[in-house]
Amino acid sequence: MSSALASGSPANSTSSTSFDTDMANPRIPYRFSNDGPALKAAPEGAIMVHLVVNVEHWQFESSMPRTIITPPHGKETVPDVPNFSWADYGMRAGLPRLLRAIQERGLPASTSFNAGVINAYPHAAQAMHDAGWEFIGHGVHQKSLNHNQGESEESLIAMSLDMIERFTGQRPRGWLSPGLRETHDTPELLKKQGVDYVFDWVVDDVPSWMQTRNGPLLAMPYNLEINDSIVYAIEKHTSDEMYERLARTLALFEREATSHPRVLAIGLHPHLIGVPHRFASFERMLDLLMKSPQVCFKTGGQIADWYTAQVPAPNV
Repeated sequence: MSSALASGSPANSTSSTSFDTDMANPRIPYRFSNDGPALKAAPEGAIMVHLVVNVEHWQFESSMPRTIITPPHGKETVPDVPNFSWADYGMRAGLPRLLRAIQERGLPASTSFNAGVINAYPHAAQAMHDAGWEFIGHGVHQKSLNHNQGESEESLIAMSLDMIERFTGQRPRGWLSPGLRETHDTPELLKKQGVDYVFDWVVDDVPSWMQTRNGPLLAMPYNLEINDSIVYAIEKHTSDEMYERLARTLALFEREATSHPRVLAIGLHPHLIGVPHRFASFERMLDLLMKSPQVCFKTGGQIADWYTAQVPAPNV
């Protein structure tokens, strides 16, 4: 345990946490994945697939969080019409495709959700709510928590959760930071705001309890390499690359899950996987997963409940 975590710092403190550099991971003790608590598979299947659709508000009058077209002469421009339009297309054309494909197959899903979408794209927010998707906190706009001017990290987290609660009638239990970027204090602030689980710490194929000054917080599996942002926007692979990675991952998990359950979280963005030349690959991905007798589809909350029923939060 880090020195600050063990020191009895005030539970509502937001000062930077100092960590024990002897621990490779300052919040999640190291172990081999299969050396953790013995886990019984979910009755529906030992491979729990979590579809996470990242639905974001890119502000027109701000720099874009990611670009597909580099600016002329390397000089960033605001407004950035082509790169804004890249994301805006996803909200107009890509998201309806994702909603339809997931609903037609009767699958549950979660949305990692910028709360600003409620006002910027109200029809999109309502459509996901009507579909019964779980809403996961993802900031207010698509900006890293430590890159927002004029607002503290704590107030931004609270604002995001409050806005989603007012819209859905339920406070989000889960959180995915924009860009998965945290400060030293983010886990403390999330726990203080009542968040149960976070997807930023991509360290295992099953959940893990992590330490915060405000009590244990569940680190949930996410995925950096079966994630359309990594595959297409950063690594710039061909359209079928994500399908190929998923197929190979599923084949391995089908072997491993005979003795150890697995969580397979798939990160999706409407402006990336929802474009016409990639969408057939997404539908193939869903159909491949549905054919496996070991696969079941779960939301983040369902996976967290499965784990915590077997491994309750540690006493600290």
